[in-house]
Amino acid sequence: MAPMTRLRATNSIPTSLMAKYYAQRASAGLIITECTMVSPLSNGYVNCPGIYSAEQATAWQQVTDAVHQKGGRIFLQLWHSGRIAHPSLLNGKLPVAPSAIAAVGTLHSAAGKVNLDTPRALATEEVSQIVEQFRQGAKNALEAGFDGVELHGTFGYLIDQFLQDGSNQRTDRYGGSIENRARFLLEVVEAVCEVMGGQSVGIKLSPSSTFYGMHDSNPLATFSYAIEQLNRFKLAYIHLMEPTEDDLKHGTAIDAVLSTFRPFYLGSIVTNGGYDKFKGNRILETGAADLVSFGKPFIANPDLAERFAMDAPLNNVNFANIYSTSDRDLDRGYIDYPFLDS
Repeated sequence: MAPMTRLRATNSIPTSLMAKYYAQRASAGLIITECTMVSPLSNGYVNCPGIYSAEQATAWQQVTDAVHQKGGRIFLQLWHSGRIAHPSLLNGKLPVAPSAIAAVGTLHSAAGKVNLDTPRALATEEVSQIVEQFRQGAKNALEAGFDGVELHGTFGYLIDQFLQDGSNQRTDRYGGSIENRARFLLEVVEAVCEVMGGQSVGIKLSPSSTFYGMHDSNPLATFSYAIEQLNRFKLAYIHLMEPTEDDLKHGTAIDAVLSTFRPFYLGSIVTNGGYDKFKGNRILETGAADLVSFGKPFIANPDLAERFAMDAPLNNVNFANIYSTSDRDLDRGYIDYPFLDS
């Protein structure tokens, strides 16, 4: 089950409703949670959960307990939004980023839809502080009972912002060359692996995503270097996103991410992007990927694995209720999808 933002936390605290949601889907081979903040300054959306406090870790324990009681396994996705934030979500503070370059797009805040502001560029000494926030998030995830963590390196958030030269125009040790731009990613991976061991750590990357205006002058060189460097950590997996139709409208997007980057990685690869049962089985049979993750099908079908096994019909997604930015009707489009046996 792929990580998917659902926005059902209360003041960054996971809830019993979230525990029920994940427990309903415990028959997935592995659940990866929604993006979860490693610090108050990493908040990009209303009602996102965090993992930077003891209270949050305790609240996540009800989620992991519920999933484990159903025989499931669950990784927490660690996330820093970087420039994809707004002062109204950060107690009036500017978002931070590698460089003072605004992202493209808007956000839903407590005050409604807002344009993305130009972020504040992080000082060199601040970067190591954020690495430590990821390390502490991993420690808290262990305390909360998670089986592992996935680092959110996709869709234009902070790790991705450092890696790609469209958002990183620094002149210090974290900018310029590909090696420098990949430094933050690799330092975060190393810190989290020191806490959990590489076998309990994954990372998600999106070499072709143009979300929030992301781009790189040479994505093949940038991501092949980063992926090759990840081999030394012996991770549980890397999680690669295929491009969307919107991504492919941009000339630099790599059309076939999995086949392009498979030669650079020696370990397990999870692939994601528009798969159904047939396409997923076909890609596994080729050996190009080791696992396939599913997003929207798991939103509408808590028993997706059983439905696949039986070739049963799938529920349709209620797109109007994928996200929640209020405290009303939180269960609609969340925990109310019918199981096959009902």
